[in-house]
Amino acid sequence: MLASWYDEQGPAAAVLGVGELPDPEPGPGEVRVRVTVSGVNPGDTKKRRGWLGSSMPYPRVIPHSDAAGVVDAVGDSVDARRVGQRVWVYGAQSYRPFGTAAQYTVVPEDLAVPLPDHLGDELGASLGIPGITAHRTVFGDGPVDGRTVLVHGVLGGVGSLAAQLARWGGATVLATVRRGDDLDRVDPAVVSHAVALDSADPAAAIRTYAPRGVDRIIEVALSDNADLDTAVAATDAVIAAYATRADRTEIPFWPLLFNNVTLRLLGSDDFPAEARRQAARDLTAAAAVGALTVDVGDRYPLEDIAKAHDRVDAGGRGRVLVTIPH
Repeated sequence: MLASWYDEQGPAAAVLGVGELPDPEPGPGEVRVRVTVSGVNPGDTKKRRGWLGSSMPYPRVIPHSDAAGVVDAVGDSVDARRVGQRVWVYGAQSYRPFGTAAQYTVVPEDLAVPLPDHLGDELGASLGIPGITAHRTVFGDGPVDGRTVLVHGVLGGVGSLAAQLARWGGATVLATVRRGDDLDRVDPAVVSHAVALDSADPAAAIRTYAPRGVDRIIEVALSDNADLDTAVAATDAVIAAYATRADRTEIPFWPLLFNNVTLRLLGSDDFPAEARRQAARDLTAAAAVGALTVDVGDRYPLEDIAKAHDRVDAGGRGRVLVTIPH
């Protein structure tokens, strides 16, 4: 099969190779997926770079955890009727060496989720890490029907899906963007009110729309927003943080304590298995009824995977995808 891999960590152009590797075969309880589109996440590029001092977990790594494709072979104990089924894949390279940047990937069968026929491969390849993370931020502490949810970074990959899931779940969704110039990019069908963080008093603006405070805060930059979150959190609120910009992040401990706020920290590779399965079910259900869309940015052929990684590392708008030739 044609695949991309790296045998050492480093810059994308220096370590990512593209060439032929043996076709993988599914073992018991596994399926093989013929990959059409592979999704690139910041976590994939961080692993490749050795972020936070991480080392090579395996002698060779085929990157990427997310994909869409078609099941083309199954292992023992897997229903043979799955062959030919369109699926979206998550967790392919989570504690596993060989991910989805290849013509074929082999995963435990529950990591290949049936993709309804009317949904495209690009959406399917965008539901894994960002979608399951978004689901945990919104629903990790129970239903949100009738609650007010504040989503920071609503134009980002996780933030946009979190807002859509919260709206699908019956919440009133508030959101923030970095700059006032970004406000017109926020979808009013999902977000009731959006606030720019560069405005004079974003906390007061949020309180205008949620006088008693917000019940859930979806947090992409806890180090930046800890004081703001404290100012707008309702009693018994949850701050669900999946990222920060300072390794040792300070929080206003006593105000949060007196308000009985729960701080939930979320690492996507280590969500409980049942939580991942529930997220996959809900993401598929929400997507099937048109409640989820994804802003796809740049698409790259597999031969240009290093450019795709550089694009993710540079940031910017939209989901980055790698198309797999066959």
